[in-house]
Amino acid sequence: MQNLLARLWLQQRRSSALGLGIAAVLFLLCSGSAGWAATAADNKPKPNPLEITTPDPLLPQPQVDRPLTLQEISQLRQALDELNAQAAAQLKAGNAPAAFEIWYRELRLRRSLGTVEEVEALGRVGAIAWENNQKLDLQIITKRLQAIQDRAFGRTPEPKGKPRQQTNQNGGKTEEIVLSSPVSAVDIKLLQALGQAYQQIRLPAPALEDYQLLLADARQRQDKATEEAMLKIIAQLHLNWFDYPKAAATYEELLSFATQQGDTVNQVVYLQQLTYIYDKAKQPENSLKVKQRLAESYLAINDLTQIPALKIAIATDYEALKEPDEASKNYQEAYNIAWSLQQFASASEALKKLGDLYRTYKQPEYALQVYQTLLQVERQSYDYYNLMKTYDQIGQIYLERGDLAPAKAAFEQGLELARSLKYQETYFANQLARVTQQGSQ
Repeated sequence: MQNLLARLWLQQRRSSALGLGIAAVLFLLCSGSAGWAATAADNKPKPNPLEITTPDPLLPQPQVDRPLTLQEISQLRQALDELNAQAAAQLKAGNAPAAFEIWYRELRLRRSLGTVEEVEALGRVGAIAWENNQKLDLQIITKRLQAIQDRAFGRTPEPKGKPRQQTNQNGGKTEEIVLSSPVSAVDIKLLQALGQAYQQIRLPAPALEDYQLLLADARQRQDKATEEAMLKIIAQLHLNWFDYPKAAATYEELLSFATQQGDTVNQVVYLQQLTYIYDKAKQPENSLKVKQRLAESYLAINDLTQIPALKIAIATDYEALKEPDEASKNYQEAYNIAWSLQQFASASEALKKLGDLYRTYKQPEYALQVYQTLLQVERQSYDYYNLMKTYDQIGQIYLERGDLAPAKAAFEQGLELARSLKYQETYFANQLARVTQQGSQ
């Protein structure tokens, strides 16, 4: 089983572009410091602090090749927790070299408690190194993690389990690893610890490799709970590193999973994430489909409070797709629902965007009607700033049409509000001057 997992892991590292990320990060780490193998003043190689083999007094003396007793394990864990506290105190005092010297001793001793516990400690200390920009220490810890992974899963060239491609509903492709047999419980715990540690030191590529193998194993064993948990981690990793296409593909898988399970709560969660991703990726067509499904989900659970903002977002996508009629329809629906729920901010936003839409498509009469309604909403919510801005919009439309009397009245209302707010008074005074000048021509 260990050889099978090794082959799959190595295949991923060789075939995936993610593997390039490891080399790139390591290059940066190496170039950012002199390196732990740098020579000291006496020209002797500086030892790797995790490869020191000097007997430690915290271990049973004389040291013999036998498992520790339960009492010895308990005593060692307590001593290691004390070392961790001492190191943290040194770092807080500004003495990073002394802190990491203590942490390296702790890490060397953690090996006596098993590989999983060592990896968990490496991740914890590695996170501290990353947060404090300790590049040299981060390099040492990264090298140790990779050595553990290589030693645990070996180096064999060809996998028995072949990857296969699958396509989500929006056409995105993901690669799924297929295992020929399940992974052992020991390997599962180690892969979980390695994946977490790589996340802590901000190396997404090897973390993703480990989680993909755990996902493949969960599918092999038809363990639906673990399958969903791994997909969540993988999706969030892609999202954290701004890989929107892969994040979207994985959340589409999660959405399909939740739909099959009849899990309406998580369907909403995954649709919300997909909405965010497609908006960030500037894919209004995909975003629109997801938002429409999300609106249906909110209606199904009778949660109308979410609908106005979502309808505004749907209308915005229709605008981006050059479909003004559908945009107008959704802005109006957003306003009607928001008004009924007394969500004045959403009602105001929907009307403002609707009025702007009509102006964009050269329909001033409709725009004026919308802005007049908008004035009522803004008065109702005591939103004097936006009330002032709406009077400006109305004044501009009348001025463009040459209707000077209503333009003047709108700008006067705007100026009155500007004076009360002590903001943009000069602007409205200039607009009134434009009206006067245009009337004298």
